[in-house]
Amino acid sequence: MEARKSWMVAALSVTFLLLMGALVLVLAGLSPSAAQAQTGAEASALPRTITVVGEGKVRIKPDVAQTNIGVDVRKSTVKEASSEAKTVMDQVLKVLEAQGIEDKDIQTSGFSIYVESPPYDPDGAPVDKAQPIYHVTNQVSVTIRDLDKVGAVLDAAIEAGANNIYGVNFSLADPTTMQSEARKKAVADAKAKANELAGLVGLKVDKVVSISEVIGDRGGYYSNAFKPGLPVGLGGGGGSVSPGELELSLQLQVVYTIQ
Repeated sequence: MEARKSWMVAALSVTFLLLMGALVLVLAGLSPSAAQAQTGAEASALPRTITVVGEGKVRIKPDVAQTNIGVDVRKSTVKEASSEAKTVMDQVLKVLEAQGIEDKDIQTSGFSIYVESPPYDPDGAPVDKAQPIYHVTNQVSVTIRDLDKVGAVLDAAIEAGANNIYGVNFSLADPTTMQSEARKKAVADAKAKANELAGLVGLKVDKVVSISEVIGDRGGYYSNAFKPGLPVGLGGGGGSVSPGELELSLQLQVVYTIQ
């Protein structure tokens, strides 16, 4: 009798819970079947999309160059090394001014003082460690706006005592117009890719859902064949530097709806 009574109480509890759940759905204006139908409708209403990355490239002629010009001095005392480095750099700055480089286009990019490690003899022979060598370097970043004078500027700096030239990089002073042209090509490229991909599975491209510019990983970069570290204008002519052309590349990620 007690077992039967417990079973009846449990059954009544389950029935009560089911009735309450149905009541809640009715009060909300939804029956269980209607709620399921709405969930299915919402899922089917989600747009189907396709995402592509379009790339736009334009060839451009650079109009500005940047380079790092440095002085490297080694002496037995810090005072001697720093004094000579200052003297030589002052001479370099004077010739840069004489070449028409404005103050705003010259900026200190590096300065360091350190003691060189004593020489090492792999055979274990005695090494003179009594005399330290102090190493002083001073570098300036220089922007050259007249590309016809790049070689002459470098040669003048070297003649004034500069003994480190860290490459030449060419670019545009104002890339706005060329960036806009590259974006237009990137949009066209994205649309072509989306149409191709959709066509492979029997679909059609519809509207643009979102578009964003890719930053980094080849997004918004110059391809420049003149790499830092190559010898440039090392005394003797001023005509060894050629700006050539640059390639500006921009990437856009575009999301389309598909039918």
